[in-house]
Amino acid sequence: MSDDLKTVETEEDMSALIDSIPDIHEHEVVEGIVTQVNHNEAYVNIRHKQDIAIPKKELAYPEPEDAGDVVKVGDKIKVYIQSLGGENGGMLSKVKADNEVIWDELRQIKAHNDESEDLQTVDANVTQVVKGGLTATVNGLRGFIPASQMELHFVKDLSVYVGQTVKAIPIEIESHKRRLVLSRRPILEREREAAQQEVFGSLHEGDIRKGVVKRLVDYGAFIDIGGVDGLAHISDLSWERVSHPSDVLQVGQELDVYVKNVDPEAHRISLSVKQTQRDPWLDRAEKYSEGEVIEGKIVKLAKFGAFMEIEPGFDGLIPMGELSDRRIENADEAVQVNDVVKVKIMRIDLKRKRISLSINRARRDGTGNSRRRQYDQPEE
Repeated sequence: MSDDLKTVETEEDMSALIDSIPDIHEHEVVEGIVTQVNHNEAYVNIRHKQDIAIPKKELAYPEPEDAGDVVKVGDKIKVYIQSLGGENGGMLSKVKADNEVIWDELRQIKAHNDESEDLQTVDANVTQVVKGGLTATVNGLRGFIPASQMELHFVKDLSVYVGQTVKAIPIEIESHKRRLVLSRRPILEREREAAQQEVFGSLHEGDIRKGVVKRLVDYGAFIDIGGVDGLAHISDLSWERVSHPSDVLQVGQELDVYVKNVDPEAHRISLSVKQTQRDPWLDRAEKYSEGEVIEGKIVKLAKFGAFMEIEPGFDGLIPMGELSDRRIENADEAVQVNDVVKVKIMRIDLKRKRISLSINRARRDGTGNSRRRQYDQPEE
């Protein structure tokens, strides 16, 4: 073989070797092989003129105690080229490379969600409350969840989410600005829609369901009955008068509810708590019988008669014609509030929850034996 041929082969080999080395540029991600590791740094071969060191603060976040805790010799890793040249041959970062990979994944997830009904989600670790919402990390990237995107309803205290890991989707991505905005709302809307379809398909008026109190408002309570919230108006919370729902319920409480009304089109469910409980009025009414003579105190006058307290919180009506033997135009012509009178029970209507009383019939039938209660006499 001639010297000229050897020269050609050598030049061809060199050309092939040069062609096999990929072009590398600053500010891009490439793959390299870890060649050396010590306490403070790891050296990586990216097919540059020399191996380049990565300080441990650029190997992982948060910074590890030892570079060997992150990589070992022979590992293939992706690195971000921050610069090339200089005394050290350049500056590399595994942290930024990892971040770039994550940014790419997030962009792919967002693109998928924009075009598909099947949502892809990420795990967001909520870290703190900030103005307007919450901060969260996704595989080490810092993101922001606006307060309006955390739940389907207004949340007064967002601090309850700090430390939790929640499912979210990326809705705004600007990697060059390191801006990531996340949302839970579309996920919750899908879950609610699926739950609504299932619940409304099986729910009927008159059903008794298990529920969990989700929210208390001045006018009632929102109660979850299997993934869908129904409203129990304040008047349906108790047989007794309720000033505020918090007087009788608390968030998180489990209870039975009665389904009063179902409107699938409007996605509305009306619930009642009190109708799952026996009406105490009935318990009181069962202690008395029609024809019985009892004694009680006048508590209210009306155009159609007077109300007599049979027991505290349990009244009966004396119609106008049963107040006096003579014809009267107004109830105060026969009785006054706080008067103690003897009456006969004319009728107990359990369905309408009404008791009709008569002073006249008690007088005509004679006093006889009657039930008596002690009343505080009004001060003179």
